[in-house]
Amino acid sequence: MSEGDKRLGVAVLGCGAVGSQVVRLLSEQRDDLAARVGAPVELVGVAVRRLDAPRDVDVPDGLLTTDAHGLVARDDVDLVVEVIGGIEPARSLILSALDNGASVVTANKALLAEDGPTLFEAAAKAERDLYYEAAVAGAIPILRPLRESLAGDRVTRVLGIVNGTTNFILDKMDTSGAGFSEALEEAQELGYAEADPTADVEGFDAAAKAAILASLAFHSRVTAADVHREGISEVTAADVASARDMDSVVKLLAICELRPGPDGQEQVAARVHPAMIPRSHPLASVREAYNAVFVESEAAGQLMFYGPGAGGAPTASAVLGDLVTVARNRLAETRGAGESAYADRAVLPMGETRTRYHVAIDVDDRAGVLAAVANAFADHDVSIQTVRQEGRGADAQLVVVSHAAPDAALSATVEQLRNMDIVREVTSVMRVEGGDE
Repeated sequence: MSEGDKRLGVAVLGCGAVGSQVVRLLSEQRDDLAARVGAPVELVGVAVRRLDAPRDVDVPDGLLTTDAHGLVARDDVDLVVEVIGGIEPARSLILSALDNGASVVTANKALLAEDGPTLFEAAAKAERDLYYEAAVAGAIPILRPLRESLAGDRVTRVLGIVNGTTNFILDKMDTSGAGFSEALEEAQELGYAEADPTADVEGFDAAAKAAILASLAFHSRVTAADVHREGISEVTAADVASARDMDSVVKLLAICELRPGPDGQEQVAARVHPAMIPRSHPLASVREAYNAVFVESEAAGQLMFYGPGAGGAPTASAVLGDLVTVARNRLAETRGAGESAYADRAVLPMGETRTRYHVAIDVDDRAGVLAAVANAFADHDVSIQTVRQEGRGADAQLVVVSHAAPDAALSATVEQLRNMDIVREVTSVMRVEGGDE
């Protein structure tokens, strides 16, 4: 604790879109924050890469520094906010801050998903807080409800739209009939997508968030590498139109659930991929760049959390919420809940996870084709829910929706279809979520 009248010193690492808003809010809400915390919360330093870089906020004279390691080691720093992102130097700075007695608030989903246990162990050893609400879904309060509000319940499934860029793109494809490239270009023009959109459109961002959600919900260590990941770059206008014909919509979903493993023990299934969901599902109405997370638990039932999932000010709101909590804990000389990994559940391989497929197949339009396709599904013990056939001269298209089956069996079925003489092309394969299995 700093000397004086219980003043709490705050160091901010990074002054980009989020960091600049954190700095702004610390200044604008100075009096309110002091009242909520019970002591003044004072910004004592802001670490940046370049002192002369343009910024969205005026940082008070003397607070900017390029020596981040020196800043987190200062005696007058009680609380550190890390909004640099990435793995290094963020990891080293957080570990150093904890080792020097500071509590930490971070928005770093990539680092938490890759090496969270190291950070949690360091926080426990230092008897300091490590809070990270802003790491998933921006301003939406989802991590604290999972960690605290639902601590007395048993969460069984978390289903979410946790990447605004991909949701914007898919929404535009659904509402305007645009193709992927056209919708991506619009997203970039409006600032929803980066110049290099790989982390978003290929699902890396959502996979990191899924790992954090699964870890909290199921009290087990889940890393981004454990999450099956597929992006949306292969989603076509035809896929979106086919979903519309089924009164469904395509969304990039992060799905974390408990599933029985081969030995009967519960395991964690974590995956990110595009999927068709019925328009009647609450997540289907999530438009543009918004995020939403749907939680299912035994006692509380179904809960949905919705709001802006990114942006400087919304994310800074979540950071400040954590900052108030860890500041209160410092004053009370206590700490909040740390990592909860007691269940230590294994991760279920994607091939053993039960899913449903929507498969569009161009075939020869002749007798026996439908039976042959049905046999291919039967060969892998996959039950067909619906079949729709459209004729086009000598060709026809079959659209098959399966019942739930192991993903490996469904994948093997598609591979067999591709090798059949009667099949011209398997034009679309997409998973289906929601509705009857």
